[in-house]
Amino acid sequence: MSILDETNKISSDLAQIVRLALAEQTEDVRLYVARLVRKYRTTDPELAEQLDRYLRTKAPRSGAPLRRATQPAQPGQALPVDDESRLSLLKVFKDVPDRETPLLSQDVEENLLQLIEERRQSKRLAASGLSPTRSAIFVGKPGVGKTLTAHWLATRLKVPLYVLDLTAVMSSLLGRSGSNLRAALDFAKRSPCVLLLDEIDAIAKRRSDDTDIGELKRLVTVILQEVDEWPATGLLLAATNHPELIDPALWRRFDLVVEFKLPDMMSIKAALKQFLGPDFGLFGRWIDILAFAFNGESFSDIERDIQRFRRAIALGTASDADLIEEFVKSRAVALDRQGRIDLAVLLAKQTRLSQHTISDITGVSRDTIRKYSAEQTPNTRKTPRRKSDQCAKPTF
Repeated sequence: MSILDETNKISSDLAQIVRLALAEQTEDVRLYVARLVRKYRTTDPELAEQLDRYLRTKAPRSGAPLRRATQPAQPGQALPVDDESRLSLLKVFKDVPDRETPLLSQDVEENLLQLIEERRQSKRLAASGLSPTRSAIFVGKPGVGKTLTAHWLATRLKVPLYVLDLTAVMSSLLGRSGSNLRAALDFAKRSPCVLLLDEIDAIAKRRSDDTDIGELKRLVTVILQEVDEWPATGLLLAATNHPELIDPALWRRFDLVVEFKLPDMMSIKAALKQFLGPDFGLFGRWIDILAFAFNGESFSDIERDIQRFRRAIALGTASDADLIEEFVKSRAVALDRQGRIDLAVLLAKQTRLSQHTISDITGVSRDTIRKYSAEQTPNTRKTPRRKSDQCAKPTF
């Protein structure tokens, strides 16, 4: 790296600190400086040591949280922190009581409602020598609602939600990460709460994975012990996007495995209605087409695009028809041939678009559109595949 590049990086870091300081974001300044200590420990150890000394000398204000999103679980009970960076090991959330129920499949919702009912009737379970579910692991792709569901569960159970901060737990000091993890878990066990170990695959990989250092393998052992000993007064949740990476022994420890799948057509339509809000009336005629185009996407991806549509409508920069046409065209290029044909037929039946425009959007010839449209008259689909199209997932 050239001297100029290094100077530019230092200048960028300085500008960021000045920006946070002028905005009086004191705790964000501390967090950023802690990151700089780690960043410059190798390239400029003298600067890193000086910054670290300032951090340790200027302790955080008494009673102030180390993060704006956190707050003490109980009066006078300080959150555990990493001794080196002084970062909080846990984020704490207390949601509003009327938090909206997340969009869930029927089987997932049934599992979670039983989990809640077990907590409400814990005495009845105890009378039969049973205890409520103490731990669960959420499995699914990003954006399917795992974290939102953890928030919702904590709200329904009327307890705070703690989220383990992996960036703070993973100390640069060898052997300290395990101590950090135990400190965070011990704190969460002191009072009723929901503790979420998000992205658990980052610290609970298979112990046979030779690419990881011994420190990570020791963390797996710590988690195994804690899951076994977790008190019934709390609920331990873990979430992962990569279940194949997790140590098999950990799977056996969790009382419940909840799989969050990508939404089906019915769930997509429900999500569209919720995300569109007051603009549903404007986009309502496009619901079937949007549901087809969004098939195979997560709830968060769907919400992102719908919010983009609504902003464009609010600003008057595009019409609903223009937005849908542009969006569907971008989706069509990723479909296989049959998927593009199905989309073309759907557009022909449910819109006033010309066959020329539909052909331009989907890449399907007008002859093919006429042929399949004629075959698929209402209630007379010719093949089983055509009959089940509304549930089939086009390839994106």
